[in-house]
Amino acid sequence: MTDRRGVVAKRAENLTPGVPYVRGWAQARRSADTLASELTALGLESDFPGFTADVNVSGDGLVRLGIVRPEAALILAELIVSGLAAEMPMQTEMLPREARCDRPKTSGA
Repeated sequence: MTDRRGVVAKRAENLTPGVPYVRGWAQARRSADTLASELTALGLESDFPGFTADVNVSGDGLVRLGIVRPEAALILAELIVSGLAAEMPMQTEMLPREARCDRPKTSGA
């Protein structure tokens, strides 16, 4: 999915035979639909007018957020941080009890 510099490869404008563009685009479309549903549920669909599925020259799916207002980017960042903050306590609860608590220090006597 990345080029030699480690950034996303250019989008596919001229198709090359044998590259699975449809598979990559279909994966991007499913992911875009899922994200679009969540943005719509939050009333943010109008903040991402350029939101679309795409594919790069290697056939990897891409989800383009498009050009967004700074306020929309800030809201998206806050939602990600909130989701991570909510997820962290759940992960801690799943750890074995020994991993959550400091073990008592033993004396070297």
